[in-house]
Amino acid sequence: MIQNIPSSVPFMKMHGLGNDFVMIDARDGVLRISDATVMAMADRHRGIGFDQLAIMTKCENTDVHLTFYNADGSTAGACGNATRCVARYIMNETEKTDLMLSTGHGTLLAHDVGDGMTAINMGQPQLTWQEIPLAHEVDLDALPIDGAPMATGMGNPHCTFFVEDAEEIDLATLGVLFEHHSLYPERTNVQFAHVVGPDHLRMRVWERGVGLTLASGSSSCATAVAAHRKGLTGRKVRIDLDGGTIHIDWRKDGVWMTGPTAHVFSGVWHG
Repeated sequence: MIQNIPSSVPFMKMHGLGNDFVMIDARDGVLRISDATVMAMADRHRGIGFDQLAIMTKCENTDVHLTFYNADGSTAGACGNATRCVARYIMNETEKTDLMLSTGHGTLLAHDVGDGMTAINMGQPQLTWQEIPLAHEVDLDALPIDGAPMATGMGNPHCTFFVEDAEEIDLATLGVLFEHHSLYPERTNVQFAHVVGPDHLRMRVWERGVGLTLASGSSSCATAVAAHRKGLTGRKVRIDLDGGTIHIDWRKDGVWMTGPTAHVFSGVWHG
């Protein structure tokens, strides 16, 4: 990350199901930002507060390019809810109903499904140990970790536990423990989920580089993929998170995620 920043930066605060983001529109220039600035912005007491920062820049082949940073200053290859927020912002700006957005994970398609709901195709999951990545070859459907969680890649690594009651899990303790498990050389997002009914899951999330979150788009996709692989659900799943409900559909062309977004406020950051 480059170590110089402008003296002031306009931003927007948005969220998807309580998974909150700061959006910076840098399509008209080059934004240089430091790790320290990202963490200062992320501070919920002295800064703006966010789970991820999303920076929009120009791209010749898509509507916009997105770069994501976690609250601890680390980069994230994918962030589903932030991508939905940016897509909604650009749809409102351009009146387009279909967009292409480029990220570190690849090119993602967005679609306005009406009633304020935005769908994103997060692409196909990564289902080999090298792609996720893991430290070595293991059974992805039953990792050699207490609880035999499942491993999935969605442009970032995921570790999904299926339990009797996700509400009873001490996520603050277990989340940080498994985020840093040696099997995941790049750390991992951690999910605990249980089956509510046919094609209906309850899930709670610990995000790498962030901690406890009310929702996570890529985690929802990874959990839906894992649930289908495990035979718990079909390919189309409703997931109830702490921040609300999201809908996941694992189709032939990728994993589609559909849910609401909201603009909270706009402002200017003075560095």
